[in-house]
Amino acid sequence: MSDLSTLGPRTGLRSVTVDISDFKVSNDPNDMLITYSLGSCLGLSICDPAAGVAGLVHCMLPLSKTDPAKAERKPGMFVDTGIPALMDAAFKLGAKKNRLIIKAAGCGQLLDEKTLFRIGERNYTVMRKLLWKNNLLLESEHTGGSLSRTVRVVVETGKVFLKASGKEILL
Repeated sequence: MSDLSTLGPRTGLRSVTVDISDFKVSNDPNDMLITYSLGSCLGLSICDPAAGVAGLVHCMLPLSKTDPAKAERKPGMFVDTGIPALMDAAFKLGAKKNRLIIKAAGCGQLLDEKTLFRIGERNYTVMRKLLWKNNLLLESEHTGGSLSRTVRVVVETGKVFLKASGKEILL
């Protein structure tokens, strides 16, 4: 594991919190997007370094067909509506699909020890299918297991930091 003191974000960055069922995009180099408590939820970051645009979504559930009205109000709640909404918002700020760097975290199995619902697994499957259908690939991921994760995206550099079990890594 690398020493993050030299890789980490500079001081003075403005933390922009991405709540559960939400997404944020930014082209402000002073912003750091952050989301907490990724268990079975999907945290997906995107970055276009050439445009200086980054985004982060925190999706709870895989498919919006379970509540289309809620998906319309809160597209970030569902993987199948949250990822397209995140991408559209980034494209409006100048990001280009062919330059996107995409990273995923979460999709674990924290509260479903008997594997009845498999929400994390289903979130992951829907994400992979959606990316595949749109000819997009993950650069890296930290998914599965029974960890709670925090993800930070530094807009200026596009670097993604993941914290789990008290340790922080560059994703």
